[in-house]
Amino acid sequence: MRVFSIDDGSFRLDGAEFRVLSGALHYFRVHPEQWGHRLAMLRAMGLNTVETYVPWNLHEPSPGEFRRLEELGAFLDAAAAEGLLAIVRPGPYICAEWDNGGLPAWLTGRPRTSDPEYLAHVDRYLDQVLPPVTERQITRGGNVIMVQVENEYGSYGTDHAYLRHLADGLVARGVEVPLFTSDGAADHYLTGGTIPGVLATVNFGSEPEQAFAALRAHRPDDPLFCMEFWCGWFDHWGQEHVTRDPRDAADTLERILAAGASVNVYMAHGGSNPGTRAGANRAGDQPDGAWRPTVTSYDYDAPIDERGAPTEKFWLFREVLSRYTEDLPDVPETPPLLPPATLNPAGTVPLRQAMDVLARPEVVSPVPPTFEELGLEHGLVLYRTTVPGPREPHPLTLREVRDRAHVYVDGRLAAVVERDADDRPQPVAGGFATVEVLVESMGRTNYGPLLGERKGLLGGVLHRLQYLHGYAVRALPLEDVSGLTFEPGTAGEPPAFFLTTLEVAEPADTFLALPGWGKGYVWINGVLLGRYWDRGPQRTLYVPAPLLRAGTNEIVHLELDRAGSALELRETPDLGA
Repeated sequence: MRVFSIDDGSFRLDGAEFRVLSGALHYFRVHPEQWGHRLAMLRAMGLNTVETYVPWNLHEPSPGEFRRLEELGAFLDAAAAEGLLAIVRPGPYICAEWDNGGLPAWLTGRPRTSDPEYLAHVDRYLDQVLPPVTERQITRGGNVIMVQVENEYGSYGTDHAYLRHLADGLVARGVEVPLFTSDGAADHYLTGGTIPGVLATVNFGSEPEQAFAALRAHRPDDPLFCMEFWCGWFDHWGQEHVTRDPRDAADTLERILAAGASVNVYMAHGGSNPGTRAGANRAGDQPDGAWRPTVTSYDYDAPIDERGAPTEKFWLFREVLSRYTEDLPDVPETPPLLPPATLNPAGTVPLRQAMDVLARPEVVSPVPPTFEELGLEHGLVLYRTTVPGPREPHPLTLREVRDRAHVYVDGRLAAVVERDADDRPQPVAGGFATVEVLVESMGRTNYGPLLGERKGLLGGVLHRLQYLHGYAVRALPLEDVSGLTFEPGTAGEPPAFFLTTLEVAEPADTFLALPGWGKGYVWINGVLLGRYWDRGPQRTLYVPAPLLRAGTNEIVHLELDRAGSALELRETPDLGA
């Protein structure tokens, strides 16, 4: 039996002093067939451990319905095969720039507190997700050395009874390895997010000396550990692409290690936000300001880029880590790329026609139901109502759109209304007009006090000062578009689905660009790859080789705004200047 422990202010592995050199790599952001290569890249950079979150909303999409639990265990086994130890952060809240911070959209009760209704859901989740972790603890012959209690709770609240319930619940379910919390390096974070008997760690991107001094002031006997060394950052739609100077990041890593601390590089390899899983943030210190949805890429300006290639930051980190690691393995070869190509769509089907195949049965309601009330996590909802008459034309006001709406009056596009827009259009409609509002959801806020937001046509529709009532509603999930039948040609106007075929001799990675197109979603052989938007900064979508097959491949994309003429395969990503 192997033992990982904390003794005399230091970590010990099988009795010998041990420094944790970890890197974040989320199994749910990387195709399983690529885990081995990415984990080998971590080892080659000089790391001995991998860290991963566990997203609750991925594994329990509706109450009591669990899926894909086998992936966590398989990932931990893949890490062990590459000689890596593992740190697991099961939440229930994870942040991670993931939709709703990993909390399910259906969640009831008062999240992230000791509210009994909420805790009942948490306990059911932990019952299911922990066995793959406890079975693989180092004390039982596996590679898991640490398990986190919640995540950055000091940034949110002070309910220590909640943290104690979680910690006690982890132990009761068989966790034997050290538990830990992770928080920002300031008094209010560390007093709100820590509990006695559980290791405290800190998260930061710079000034490690100050951060560790704050940790020491609160936990003089705990080993120094930066659980999230932010070596890069993430991007929001409509904002600038964020990068960090590699030499500055390497200098900070050197200073962390020179202090005698352990470290978890966040992110070592970011991967992608698959499908509709990207979250959102709110501006401001609170943060409760403007809503900013996160892009599909989670490259994070990490040392290992989105397709698994080493960057300048990788080589500088490897140089630093080589002074603390023996026998660095060779760096694996980067997987090949498809050659550049221009692809022309060959078929189309209007969204209205597609809804007859893909949408759920119509629901009638006096007021617009939310996505959550419709049982829809993400996708599109078409709300249809009528202006009673006879009456004069008046402006239509959508009081609160979450998150983007195409407004049609008598079948014609009258306006596109966006959440938090400074100048929101007010289309005009008179009596007897049919008003349709097609609402698209994007990421839920994943950090701060405004978690758990609803999606849809919140606040209803006003005609002048009067609410319109009586809605026929159709919800369109985006997970499966296999039932579509495409007509030859691409003369249809958006919103519409388009079909493009791609012939491949041998599958390889590629980057897909949609120049001239507006906003929408892409599926590769039936798998929802993610969102695209000409607003940027991201201009290409990473297509991992395992999504392709030798022979004919199908690319389907749903364009909501503006049709282009072609798609392009490129050899380099465009994540913004």
